[in-house]
Amino acid sequence: MFGSIWGYFYTSFLRYWLKWFIRQVTGKCELQRICAGYKPGAPRTTKAEYSLKNSKSKLLRAAVEVEEDGLEKHLDLVMREKNVKTQRDPTSVLLPFTVLLIFYIDDFIWYVLLTNVCLFGPRFKVNLKLCLLQITGYRNLFTSVEELRKENFDSDKVQHEEMLLKLWDLLMPEVKLESRVTKQWGDIGFQGDDPKTDFRGMGMLGLTNLVFFSENYTEEARQVLSHANHPKLGYSYAIVGINLTEMAYSLLKSGALKPHFYNTVSGRPQLQHLHQLFCYLVYKFDKFWVEEEPESIMEFNHYREKFHDNIKIQLLDPAVALTMTDSPRSN
Repeated sequence: MFGSIWGYFYTSFLRYWLKWFIRQVTGKCELQRICAGYKPGAPRTTKAEYSLKNSKSKLLRAAVEVEEDGLEKHLDLVMREKNVKTQRDPTSVLLPFTVLLIFYIDDFIWYVLLTNVCLFGPRFKVNLKLCLLQITGYRNLFTSVEELRKENFDSDKVQHEEMLLKLWDLLMPEVKLESRVTKQWGDIGFQGDDPKTDFRGMGMLGLTNLVFFSENYTEEARQVLSHANHPKLGYSYAIVGINLTEMAYSLLKSGALKPHFYNTVSGRPQLQHLHQLFCYLVYKFDKFWVEEEPESIMEFNHYREKFHDNIKIQLLDPAVALTMTDSPRSN
């Protein structure tokens, strides 16, 4: 109860006056302080996103919705509204008097020692633009992912069929499919004789992820498949891959992946970056499953949720980067 009241009081009243006071002392708006006081990536971009979305200015709130082709113009309008002097931005600002202020705002302890000390970094416009590219890119990435997820596997489409057969060839290069509809699909973890029925939940996103992992990390994908076919610790490789696609999708939709993408993509995240995250999830889940040694596949949901919780905890770290150790390679 008290926390809710304090949160409302802070966001509605106290935060505004603290921002005003700091600007009077430093001569810099909140966005300038964020771009100078936080490291590039999630620490800076998440703060900038929060500041923009909670601004009393309609222009600043709209900045997180601007597409790339209109970004330069909008940045100029933001700088004009915030009275940011571009000619002073290339060099840091020196303040010619001495006073020590210590205060706490937005999870950051500000020690302001005003003694001709360099307090603010250069290139405000460039830094803010990068933040906005990451913010709007994340939103656009979800739109692209949603479109791919809603695209059903269609046997009448040559491209879909070619992708499915490519997945088999990458994982089972020495074994030829007897026919398009065959029990052999079970060897790579599909449930039925025709894999198209297993893609209903995640659509073409599931198949695209599986092919991307197999094509870019062929050795690792085959290793994971060999573990999945273990007589005791085995699991359905393709089905688990589709399940982990759903995990990646839900994390993206909730916004939980923002720190990861803000730290690993310098600019707008693209579909390939989500595919890379999927590779990480599959590879790490396989290691997790083998180390946990479940009694049977019937315990999958329990261990899946345990793994999911581990990932969500990692994503709470501002410095998180869920990436494969090695660079992509294929055989």
